[in-house]
Amino acid sequence: MITEGQVMDIAREALFLIIKVAAPLLLISLIIGLIVSIFQTVTSIQEQTLTFVPKIVAVFLGMMLIGGWMLDELSNFMTELWSNFGLYLR
Repeated sequence: MITEGQVMDIAREALFLIIKVAAPLLLISLIIGLIVSIFQTVTSIQEQTLTFVPKIVAVFLGMMLIGGWMLDELSNFMTELWSNFGLYLR
């Protein structure tokens, strides 16, 4: 039978994995947003879509570049979780 400590360990690993996988895309979006914001401040252009479109394009390009790594990390976690499934039922 799975213990409360094992459940907490699995949840902790899952949350850490979510943060590790999402962080690069969030950083890309943050950096692009900061650059566009500085550009808007310097040029006095206050168009809302000007911030949205470059972020979407940059995140899409980031997904294309690191998507394989993200999928690999997630599938390794799920493989490990399913391979230990018999231990959780005892």
